[in-house]
Parts: sequence; C-alpha cells; structure tokens
Amino acid sequence: MKNGVCGSLESNDCLITVESSETTEIIIESIVYDFYGDQIERVIADTLKQLNISNVKVFCVDRGALDYTIKARLQVAIERMSAK
Repeated sequence: MKNGVCGSLESNDCLITVESSETTEIIIESIVYDFYGDQIERVIADTLKQLNISNVKVFCVDRGALDYTIKARLQVAIERMSAK
C-alpha cells in the first residue's frame, strides 16, 4: 500500500491523504480547528474503526467540510491507497 488522496482545498471541502504507518496517527490542519478540531478527529477515528483500518497516517487539510464530507473523502482515500 502506498498513498491515497481525495478531496480538494476548496471552501467547505477537505483534502485527505492516507499513507501506511507503524501506528495510527491523525494530523489535522483546519481553518476551524479551534471550534471543531475534536469533532474532525473523532469523525476520522470513528471511520477508521468502522472500516477496521489501523497503522495509517491520516493528513486532513480542512476548509470547513461537514462530517459526512470528511468521512466520504477518507473512505475514498483509503480505497485509492489499497488499489495501488
């Protein structure tokens, strides 16, 4: 497995990059981090748990995306990482 990328840096979207790692790590850069950083991290962690995915590094550059957008972008990035 290599890297998987999905999303954009447009307003109300996010860019998710997923890569293999020794541990599970979530890195978030967001224009609304002070208000919603914990929620964004929870959505990512819950989605990884639902998909039974571990040992990945998730980079999320958020521009105000809603929860379902973050989840969808993460799922596609994981699929793209696995497909390579």
